[in-house]
Amino acid sequence: MTSGDSDSLLPGTGLSDLLDAAVRRAGDRAALDLAGHVWTYRELGDLVAQASDGLRRMGVGPGSRVGLCLPNSPWYVIGFFAALRLSAIVVQFNPLYTAREIVQIARDSGTDTLFVSDLSMQVATMAEVRRQRPGLAIIGCPLDVASAGAMPSDWRDFGALIAEASTCPAVPVTADMPAVLQYTGGTTGVPKGAVLTHGNLLANCEQIRLHLHLEPDADHRTVAVLPLFHVFALTTVLLLSVRLAAQIVLLPRFDVDGLLRTIARTRPTLLSAVPTIYGAVNGVAVEQLPDFSTMAACISGGAPLPFDVREAFERRTGTRLVEGYGLTEASPVVACNPVDAPPCDHSAGIALPGTRIEIHATDEARGPLGPGEIGEVCVRGPQVMRGYWQQPEETARVLQDGLLRTGDVGYLDAEGHLFLVDRIKDVILCSGYNVYPRMIEEALYEHPAVAEAIALGLPDAYRGESPHAFVALRPGAEASVAGLRAHLAERLNKIEMPVTIEIRAALPRTAVGKLSRKDLRETVRAEAARAADLRVDVA
Repeated sequence: MTSGDSDSLLPGTGLSDLLDAAVRRAGDRAALDLAGHVWTYRELGDLVAQASDGLRRMGVGPGSRVGLCLPNSPWYVIGFFAALRLSAIVVQFNPLYTAREIVQIARDSGTDTLFVSDLSMQVATMAEVRRQRPGLAIIGCPLDVASAGAMPSDWRDFGALIAEASTCPAVPVTADMPAVLQYTGGTTGVPKGAVLTHGNLLANCEQIRLHLHLEPDADHRTVAVLPLFHVFALTTVLLLSVRLAAQIVLLPRFDVDGLLRTIARTRPTLLSAVPTIYGAVNGVAVEQLPDFSTMAACISGGAPLPFDVREAFERRTGTRLVEGYGLTEASPVVACNPVDAPPCDHSAGIALPGTRIEIHATDEARGPLGPGEIGEVCVRGPQVMRGYWQQPEETARVLQDGLLRTGDVGYLDAEGHLFLVDRIKDVILCSGYNVYPRMIEEALYEHPAVAEAIALGLPDAYRGESPHAFVALRPGAEASVAGLRAHLAERLNKIEMPVTIEIRAALPRTAVGKLSRKDLRETVRAEAARAADLRVDVA
């Protein structure tokens, strides 16, 4: 199948059609499970229609931007489909974001309504957000049992949102209309909202279904351990599950014991996760592992899957683990290894149905390269974004005649398997999340003692990569690592926080005087190698 067959991949014109179809086909089937509390598809459909009417009464309509800043919960799913039912645009927020990050994305996107939880940490963050954006309407969703629903007086409680609402008919949409703004830092670290249309996300959902040979209404159960605000989970967990009328077992946060207890309780058939999670499972004694025999597919994405992690997981669980590749701008999945064929070691898989992967010379001197030739990975297909939100120059840079330039370097073998070699961009892939060095560096530059700063990713056995920061101080200035860490704690979220902060006399520069992340990375690796040799000699 080529990208010309994209129309055949669309089961409807709007994402809310997925839910409506599931309600019609499987209304009495379990849709959501949160700690054993179950909502059927009919109950979910009713709640979405009521929340949609509540949002309509608040003034939300076609083109409005509705933010979701929630952990995995029924309120995320309800808010997502309720907004789309009105032809509004969903803006994804990580609930671990700092107030500054939330304000930055809210301003750029024009978000005027935001779903948040009543967890104490988020209540404190939102107080600062409201100070800077007083017109933002906040809908509080109950997750903190201890608070007994005590929310700030200037929030609207989710219960009040639906209390006087009636069912609300869906607003018609077309496949090319924006559905989701998924923010990514791209090559610069400055957040950009990838505009993912209804057609993009519907197509990618169907591409994944076809690739994995999954039939709708086949009694599937999915563990939602990945956060749904992450584009990987949005498509492979939420949308794919609703397409299949599958049960979604919601985990608000990841801990390996909780995941394994959930697998034992619900016997899921589908699991999408980042390599860190599979590595954590590998760290549990075999006799403590639940039965994985019901799994139809275990998918790894968000970061490269180490060979030893895959091999150990398959050996210990008896379950096939396949690696995929994607990026936010492609909704996100581009390639995946087959579940019904022998694995291709170290490969990110083959192109999904309707997708074409091309390798182009990074110097743009030539067109598509042949098998085995290394260049920039480029993608064509119905899942490729419409562009970046209100950033035509950035859009033109990565979208050229329908071709998405990914910024990743790799090659295709003669059978079409994709192998990734490196990344053009300096994004740090930490447990499946994008961490942008520039964001860390800019936060460090706000410290009065810091003259120069470089952040980079270094290999991490658990998270794949982890951020590390290096600084040079201004002449005569003093600062401690503890003081710098306290400074960053007010400006970065936990994922972005550097594992180490090192104060150096000077940082490397290029011949033209620019700070050189490349040279610093090589220096750090050489220092680590010398330290390892020294430990061996001492032993």
